[in-house]
Amino acid sequence: MSESNASATRITPGNALRPEDIAAADLKPSADVVEYALRLGDDSLMLAQRLGWWISRAPELEEDVALGNIALDLIGHARSFLSYAGHGLDKTEDDLAYFRSEPEFRCAHLFVQPNGDFARTIARQLLVSHYQFELYSRLMHSTDPTLAAIAAKAVKEVDYHRDHSSQWVLRLALGTDESRRRMIAGLKLTWPYVEELFVDDQLIDTLGDAAVRPSTLRAPVDSLLASLFAEAELEIPAVPAAVGGGRHGRHSEHLGYLLAEMQVLAREHPGATW
Repeated sequence: MSESNASATRITPGNALRPEDIAAADLKPSADVVEYALRLGDDSLMLAQRLGWWISRAPELEEDVALGNIALDLIGHARSFLSYAGHGLDKTEDDLAYFRSEPEFRCAHLFVQPNGDFARTIARQLLVSHYQFELYSRLMHSTDPTLAAIAAKAVKEVDYHRDHSSQWVLRLALGTDESRRRMIAGLKLTWPYVEELFVDDQLIDTLGDAAVRPSTLRAPVDSLLASLFAEAELEIPAVPAAVGGGRHGRHSEHLGYLLAEMQVLAREHPGATW
């Protein structure tokens, strides 16, 4: 490869990160980086699938557009991470999205929780967006240049997701008695799945500075949420943590139903284009 071509395909923070850009860079990730990229890509892919359900069902037209745009942002993040993982597995992003079985997915349980009512969806989005903002803010400094570049692009979009969910929490918690009741109930149903996001494991130890240690994110996320909860006159839900395992392919029944809906067309017509 000539120097000019190398420069054209070099991935750095701020570059456009389409799947074809990642492939053109021809940077083969290690098996450990592949596993890490699958975790991040699967998180975003599953949440995007959940949020897409709200299109035409949100409480107001503006919110149809907002949740649809957040879902599209997340699909973009998923494409980048899964394309990078696929580059190390000689698979495409579509192979990984549509033709893996349930135990092969690495998403945390929070990302596949049912939508419930609008307040429950907002509670889930609040927790996810604050976690992802802190995660990507640190992943920008990864020693893996592709992960760093994906994070640098994603963090700008997640910052909007964080503001959007925070504004809705304030509106619902400080609104009517019914909206406040639903916001509190949504947080109680969602909070048990937070703990899994901050669990370290052997993969994180192996990756070192290429990854972000989840446990280091807990304090800043808790601090930001505590400030918002104080403003919204809410309390941190006193509920036990749910059993995790999503990072290692152990999922609840929710993922199976979600994959069945998401994968059916690709599996019925493999290789089809339109």
